Amino acid sequence: MSSDTPTVTPPTATLPADAETPAREVPRIGFVERATSWDWLLGAFAILVIIVAVFTTDNFTNSFNLESSLTRMAAKALMVLPLAMLIIAREIDISVASIGGLSGISFGMSVEAGAPFPLAIVVALLTGAACGSLNGVLVTKLKLPSLIVTLGTLAMFRGLCYVLVGGSPVSGMPEPLTDFVNGSVPGTFIPYAIVPFLLLLPIAGMILHRTVFGRRVYAIGGNPDTARYSGVRTESVLFRLFVASGLAAAIAGIIQTGITSSASPDGLFGFELDVVTVCFLGGISFLGGRGRLTGVAWALVVVIVLRSILQLRNVAAFGQAAVVGVVLIVSLLLVNVAAKVGAARATKRTVAERSFDNTRPHDIGPDVASTATPTHNQRSTS
Repeated sequence: MSSDTPTVTPPTATLPADAETPAREVPRIGFVERATSWDWLLGAFAILVIIVAVFTTDNFTNSFNLESSLTRMAAKALMVLPLAMLIIAREIDISVASIGGLSGISFGMSVEAGAPFPLAIVVALLTGAACGSLNGVLVTKLKLPSLIVTLGTLAMFRGLCYVLVGGSPVSGMPEPLTDFVNGSVPGTFIPYAIVPFLLLLPIAGMILHRTVFGRRVYAIGGNPDTARYSGVRTESVLFRLFVASGLAAAIAGIIQTGITSSASPDGLFGFELDVVTVCFLGGISFLGGRGRLTGVAWALVVVIVLRSILQLRNVAAFGQAAVVGVVLIVSLLLVNVAAKVGAARATKRTVAERSFDNTRPHDIGPDVASTATPTHNQRSTS
C-alpha cells in the first residue's frame, strides 16, 4: 500500500458534452393580463355604452345625430393629442381652449381685414404657436409649475379675446372653411371636421410609441432627474410639446370658427373639461410616465357617446358639464386602482422570475458525481 495519501478530485460542475443549456424563458404578457389591461377594459366599456345607447336612446343611430356628435367633438379631439403627451411628461396645459379661442379671433379679424384665406390660417397658427411658446418658456426656463402657469394664461388669453373684439363676434367666415367643416365624407356620416384628428391620431401614436422622442417623453414622465442625467434634453422636449399644444389648439379654433360661422370671444369656452377628462379616462397617469393613445381614443368614443345621449335626452349644457365632471373624478379613481393592480402584478411577476432563476440547474450536483469518470488518483487507489 502506498504511503502517499490518495486524493480524490471533486467532480466539476459542468454539463455533459451532449447536454443543452436550458434557455431562460422570456416572460410574456398572457391573454388574461392583456384582456384586463385598462385599454382593453375601456374598449369593452365603450362598445357596451354604444350598444346601450342604440337600444335605449331614440334617434341615436340617425346619421344626422352621429354626424353632429362627431362635429361637436372635432375641436376637442385635436387638443387631446398633445395634451396627452404633456401629461405623460408630468406637465399639463389647461389653457388649450383659450388658445383656440384667441387663435379663432385672430383668424376672424384677419379675414375681416381683407386678408386672403391662407394668410388668415397662417396668422391663427402663429397665434397658437406664440401662446404655446409662452407657456413653454414660463415652465421650462423659469421653472414655474405648468398647472399654475396655464391657469393664469387661460384667463389671460380669454381676456384678450374680449379685449380684441369687445364682446361682439366676428362673422362672415370664408365659404371654403364653412363648407368644409360642415360637410361630410361622401357616403358616410363622418364629418370633414373630424378628419384632421383622424389623420393626426396615427401620426401622434407613431411619434409617442415608436420614436426616440416618444421614449424621451416617457422617460421624463417616469423620472425627470434620471432622464436629465441620461442625456435627455428635458427642457427642449417639454418646450416642443407646449408649442405643439398651441398649434393643435389653433387648428381646433379654426375648425370651431368654421362650425359656428363666426369668431366669438367665448369660442371653445369650457372645452378644456372634456379634453382633460378624455386624457385621464384614457388611462394617462396624472403622475406621468404611463398611458397610451389607444386608451385615449377609446375614452374619446365614450365621451362622444355620452354627450350624444345627454343631448338627445334634452339635458342642458350645464347638466352635461356636471356629468362629464363626475366622469373625470371616477376616471381618476379607476385609473389609480388600475395602477395599483398593475404594480401588484409586476411585483408578482418579478418574484416569479427570481424564483425561476433560483431553481435553474446552475450545477449538476450528485448526479454528475455518481457518473463522473474516475480520476487518475482514484484509479491508482483502487
